[in-house]
Amino acid sequence: MDLLIGFTTILVVIACGAALAHVGVLDAGSQRTLGEIAFFVASPALMVVVISEVEIDHAIANLGASATSLAVCFMAYAAFVRWRWKPDAGSLLIGALSASYVNAGNLGIAVAAFVVGDTTVVVPTLLVQMMIVQPIALMALDRLTGRGVGAWSTIRRLVTNPLTLASVVGVALAVTGWELPRVVDSPLRLLAGLAIPAMLLAYGAALRLSPWPGKAGHNGETLAATVLKMVVAPVVAWTAGTVFGLEGDMLLGVVIMAGLPTAQNIFLHATRYRTGEDVARETILVTTLCSLPVALLIAVLLG
Repeated sequence: MDLLIGFTTILVVIACGAALAHVGVLDAGSQRTLGEIAFFVASPALMVVVISEVEIDHAIANLGASATSLAVCFMAYAAFVRWRWKPDAGSLLIGALSASYVNAGNLGIAVAAFVVGDTTVVVPTLLVQMMIVQPIALMALDRLTGRGVGAWSTIRRLVTNPLTLASVVGVALAVTGWELPRVVDSPLRLLAGLAIPAMLLAYGAALRLSPWPGKAGHNGETLAATVLKMVVAPVVAWTAGTVFGLEGDMLLGVVIMAGLPTAQNIFLHATRYRTGEDVARETILVTTLCSLPVALLIAVLLG
């Protein structure tokens, strides 16, 4: 019953976002604004609150399983697509990220909260992606496309990324055991409460406003990325999680996180560097449409 209520809650809020977009209350501009409010204010507040409460020692196995799933899908896509279609290096990198990089910062938090019942299960995935994968990918894109200024450009992005900064603060609080003063903690928690509703409303609006895929001429790459993201990633996460000794809600959380759709910031990177845009856009849309049924199946099997 808790599982059904969790998914129903998510679906109702997403449907509200789609309905608001359908009747014109939310357009593409306001949908982006809602997403930016979540990204720059509410989600960082939530990250500080959630990560500061994590028991770091208990997150190592989760982190290992999440990193294994991401690495396997990334390398599988890169090897297969390079052999089959031979795209340029920038497009190949964006496609590999599309096949492996999880939308943990948006939909993942909501799914963790309402389906798993524990938002801390998303933290290791977020840390791997934001502190390791994303910086390396941006450095590679800078070098491949010549659009950045190397290491300094990547460092600037890191120190100005609100989710990365919030993660660092949260980790520092978790490791040291420090507690924020109440005058800071109270408004932080109030803002954190905005994150999940804002994410889901923006997500629903984006679904309604997005074009259908299949017209850009990259159906093969999109299919490969989608299969890896929706099928292979959860299976690898389950296998690795079992090997690392995870069970119960922790194993459920790791597998559900792996089965989430491709993160939308991959498309932002693709447009910024003008490479792999079609594959990123279409993979995000298809995996987004598939993600809730996949998460429901995972929850039924492991819940």
